[in-house]
Amino acid sequence: MIRLASSSPTRAELLKNAGIDFIQESVDFDEESIVATSPKNFVYLATLGKFEANLRAFGYEEYPLLVADTVVTAGGKILRKAKSVEEARDILLTQSGSVATIITCMIFQSKSMKIIDISKTDYIFREFDLNEIENYLKSGDWQGKAGACMVEGFCKAYIKSVKGYESTAMGLNTELLKTYLINTQKD
Repeated sequence: MIRLASSSPTRAELLKNAGIDFIQESVDFDEESIVATSPKNFVYLATLGKFEANLRAFGYEEYPLLVADTVVTAGGKILRKAKSVEEARDILLTQSGSVATIITCMIFQSKSMKIIDISKTDYIFREFDLNEIENYLKSGDWQGKAGACMVEGFCKAYIKSVKGYESTAMGLNTELLKTYLINTQKD
């Protein structure tokens, strides 16, 4: 059993689908204060901030602690969570017909090990249909999503090719995490 220190339903679903037992509870961390010049630096600093806040709140002795954060980049820009429909539209248009790289950092701490991983998945998208973008924006499903992107939802129909794990793009590299958890159970 691990503690998923994230309120993300998608991360919870990934753990469930990977067969990893967990409880889900977290404390907030303000990502807006982060100043970073590269997407990898940003996602690492955001994950580290979340890890430190949740470590203070919960520790890792009772349950191993797992935190993660995700950032999307395209066109040389870090595409954070949109704060408005207009910003979400601009972010989606940046990804349309382009390569979007989704970078996820996770930190896992147990009594016997600590894992820090930064993984990425590249998506090459076809041009997004402008009417479908507007319908997606009206749905509100873009809210709270890095890069306003849902590779398991809206963006899925536009994927030309993928390099990397879908779980990384959805917010948690469960393939890597599961490998470490299985190996430590053998010890």
